[in-house]
Amino acid sequence: MERIARFERVSEARFEMDSAHMPGEPAKTGLPRRATAGSAGYDIPTPWPIRLSPGESLRVPTGLRCRISPGWVLLLVPKSGLGFKYRVQLDNTVGVVDADYYGADNEGHILIQITNDSKSGKTLEIPAGKAFAQGLFVPFGITEDDEAEQKRTGGFGSTNA
Repeated sequence: MERIARFERVSEARFEMDSAHMPGEPAKTGLPRRATAGSAGYDIPTPWPIRLSPGESLRVPTGLRCRISPGWVLLLVPKSGLGFKYRVQLDNTVGVVDADYYGADNEGHILIQITNDSKSGKTLEIPAGKAFAQGLFVPFGITEDDEAEQKRTGGFGSTNA
């Protein structure tokens, strides 16, 4: 397997700025890791406890950024078990972290907005430090006539088409 990326922390200042809406102090969490040698996904821990009633959403600042080699993308999805038990969804369905997001104005801070879409009235509770999402690195191609030359400047949700 190719080694094509590295998870890192954003600066304390960036993390505090993006966390202003979160209650209390964040827990110290490790960098994303795979659970087993055969796992494709890197488990992403939440720095805060999460409690969402059905229909509620929360944007979780992870404190993470990721340096990714060209030709690769990091896809973000909910942990599978949370999807089965609570219908947890990412509000953008699948998060896409492009390689050039690392150099964005917001330091490439990975923010993950989740929704508890439980149809059976279940409240979602995840303790701080536990994985709530997972990231998968995937290679991608471009068309033969691709002419994209614009450089990213903005952060989260900045590429508006």
